[in-house]
Amino acid sequence: MTVTIETGKYATSIGNPHPLGTHFDGSGCNFSIFSEHATSVDLLLFDTDNSTEPDQVIPLDPEINNSFCFWHVYVHDVPEGIRYAYRVHGPQDAQQGLRFDPNKVLIDPYAKGNDVSLWDRAAACQPDQDNLTTSMRSVLINPCHYDWEGDKPLRTPMKNSIIYEMHVRGFTQSPTSGVAHPGTFAGVIEKIPYLKDLGITAVELLPVFEFDDTAVLREVDGTPLRNYWGYSTVAFFAPHTGYCISPRLAQQLNEFRDMVKALHKAGIEVILDVVFNHTDEGNHQGPTFSFRGIDNPNYYYLVPNEKQYYYDYTGCGNTFNCNHPIGDKFIVDCLKYWVQEMHVDGFRFDEGTVLSRGENGQRMAYPPVIWAVELDDVLAQTKVVAEAWDAGGLYEVGTFSGYRWSTWNGKFRDDVRRFVKGNAGVIGAIASRISGSPDVYGQNHTPANSVNFIAVHDGFTTNDLVSYNSKHNEANGEGNRDGSDDNLSWNCGVEGPSDDPQIEQLRDQQIKNFATILMLSQGVPLMLYGDEVRRTQRGNNNAYCQDNEISWFDWSLVEQNRHMLRFWQLLIDFRKRNANIHRCHYFSGTVNERGLPDVSWHGCQLNTPNWSDPEARALGFTLAGFDDEPDIHVMMNMYWDALSFDIPHINGRTWHRVIDTAQNAPEDIREPGQEIPFTESTYLVTSRSIVVLISK
Repeated sequence: MTVTIETGKYATSIGNPHPLGTHFDGSGCNFSIFSEHATSVDLLLFDTDNSTEPDQVIPLDPEINNSFCFWHVYVHDVPEGIRYAYRVHGPQDAQQGLRFDPNKVLIDPYAKGNDVSLWDRAAACQPDQDNLTTSMRSVLINPCHYDWEGDKPLRTPMKNSIIYEMHVRGFTQSPTSGVAHPGTFAGVIEKIPYLKDLGITAVELLPVFEFDDTAVLREVDGTPLRNYWGYSTVAFFAPHTGYCISPRLAQQLNEFRDMVKALHKAGIEVILDVVFNHTDEGNHQGPTFSFRGIDNPNYYYLVPNEKQYYYDYTGCGNTFNCNHPIGDKFIVDCLKYWVQEMHVDGFRFDEGTVLSRGENGQRMAYPPVIWAVELDDVLAQTKVVAEAWDAGGLYEVGTFSGYRWSTWNGKFRDDVRRFVKGNAGVIGAIASRISGSPDVYGQNHTPANSVNFIAVHDGFTTNDLVSYNSKHNEANGEGNRDGSDDNLSWNCGVEGPSDDPQIEQLRDQQIKNFATILMLSQGVPLMLYGDEVRRTQRGNNNAYCQDNEISWFDWSLVEQNRHMLRFWQLLIDFRKRNANIHRCHYFSGTVNERGLPDVSWHGCQLNTPNWSDPEARALGFTLAGFDDEPDIHVMMNMYWDALSFDIPHINGRTWHRVIDTAQNAPEDIREPGQEIPFTESTYLVTSRSIVVLISK
């Protein structure tokens, strides 16, 4: 039975507990939130922007509008675009983890957009202080109103993916970008031709869920530093307003969708870096704007016997209760929304091991949320990638739950950095990394479970990896104490920028070495935006607060380092054209029609790799081509002198040189069909360089 109640401008009726959040049906909108411990809930409606007082307050009757802890109401004829929020009443007993504060105006955890124009973070941190005039408000948006023009998921196989990690604002914010709308989703659209020419198959966007970029973390030389990366989420269903042209016109969804649709038309998938391990409400002294005020004990991991405090496995003040049934549902609902309504192709989970933890903080054998994502029908074709470690010390690279989950392979990064730097005794490890790390992932996995990388947002850029021996984070205002000290970097003889042509030649060569190993390894390559043109962060390896030239893509480098861009473009194309570089399964000894096994390992002499030599710095390998594809022979010399490598003989075929990282462009990498024939039985490989041959 529907009971309609006249309580103000909009008539209301009981409504339904599901779905959570808001749901339009053509006649009005259903509102629903979950709170087990609340005693009553008020829904506030604001008809106009910047209203300091709600136009209507709708009390939710505990006897009528509460079904098994779901608080709900249906509002008739309510239009899109109005603002809404909640006041939630309940016990104020921090010792028991109950932090209800009806003086705090709360946004809907499921809101599709939020108005942050009045937001004052400090007011949200003051207990019992009413913050109505300085609160965020959710925006009532019907996500169904958008013309996708037939857009469909691209579903590029994971093994064929080449991922480009980038920051939406940093990609085009620099004046050198020349775009009409710098730092926005629209700005990314303008640079799609560049991404397409580079050849990547997917962009992995640093957090685009709503986050607070207004709070000043500290000042350095009079310059305020703010949250630039976006790893403290405010609202999980809402695109970040700071990346929109019209952030207050409820257009956030459409601007994000325009970007996705345009990228898909160019054959590029969209992967989102998502942060479900914690929220921006922080520790017990942080602001109350959503989960804390709605149902603190169910949404967060609280310290037993001291429930006024939060477990902090994230290093960010709190830990989201991922494996509580409500937390689990929230995460899966959110992911499905971004897939179904926003056409996102995949997700990378920041500090993903938090999703493995139970209420006692220990690793669970079968974490419900991880398996819910693994097995959900809607999410079945999406890419799911975990950063398989967290600030609490849990490390799960190779042991992360699920079968299809990929993980960032930190061992690949570290071993390849050691090898290219010139460290000895890592030959066996390098062979494993090139093979897709079967020693790490093993049974029930494939090379595609390993996401390989040299550099990502967290750490040195690849340019800085070959330009600095030490981090230089002074601009962060933390006395250079932040960021990792163990970078496995080498400056090639001079710390920082150099005008010595020999130093610059060596740095180019080292970057090409890194790129070549990355793109010739089994698994999924992930590259950092700007690495293809030697983007620098001036030695800063923790630029989380640097919304300036330190982090922004300097587009003048595209012309300045066009030779490097060309190398990456042709290298990516080479990977795409050769299936034996991105296999479905690990090497097994399968022999091709020419008698070559799928992989053969060498030292300077054929079939004699120096596995046990603690001083070895050279490794060769041959990849067999199948189905009439070319064989590939690779010689890697990270020693400081040239070394002569034997070349295998293949009946009926001759070798052609594709890559020699010691050469200058265009000889460093040849275009398809322009490879140089090589008929000698040995090849003198220059110090600190890689040579790649193909058979024809």
